[in-house]
Amino acid sequence: MNIYDYIILFFIYSFLGFLIEVIVTLACTNKLVNRGFLIGPYCPIYGVGAILVTLLLTHYIDRPLGLFILCIFICAIIEYFTSYILEKIFNTRWWDYSNKKLNINGRICVENLIPFGIGCLIVIYILNPFFTNLLLQIPLTIKKIISIVTLIIFVIDIIISFKIIWKFKKFAKNIKKDNTEKVTKYVRKEILHTNKKLYTRIVNAFPKFEITKIFKKKKKIKKNKRK
Repeated sequence: MNIYDYIILFFIYSFLGFLIEVIVTLACTNKLVNRGFLIGPYCPIYGVGAILVTLLLTHYIDRPLGLFILCIFICAIIEYFTSYILEKIFNTRWWDYSNKKLNINGRICVENLIPFGIGCLIVIYILNPFFTNLLLQIPLTIKKIISIVTLIIFVIDIIISFKIIWKFKKFAKNIKKDNTEKVTKYVRKEILHTNKKLYTRIVNAFPKFEITKIFKKKKKIKKNKRK
């Protein structure tokens, strides 16, 4: 396989991850929501996970139990640091598992990691052989074109989406409250009142997002005043 095969696989698994998120959300809430903070129908965290598992763990294919454990470990690292990095960049907690058992800082939990581990096994044992055979039948030139076009669209999508999410900070700065829950509620309300489809989609995709940094800053200010 070459770099273009992996790029195409990344987008295939990102799209499949998007479908999984939509189906799970539909089953749990009876609402059809465009999951993910990007505009397009893909969740990159799934694509990254699938490619990493493919590159790092394929040689463990003869040891399914060990492979399963390693898959869970890699998924845990990806999900934890994705949550951490997004929170540091946007001052926003996009998902929170604090109410679930066996969680670490609300970023990951065993309840979610086990299905991810099973999904990785499906990727390695079933989906990878299937998609690899399909890609081998596509001429290299066609794969180059597909890879370049999808990457360009993806980069544009990231720029636009990050610009939208960055404005969450602008909403948060105008808030004169000292409670994270109230801050988040206010930001959600302000975003929805803009009547802009892309802003509303972000809120619907992550109904449990929380603004975190502004609350921490105000706590520090209060401590300094007491001193």
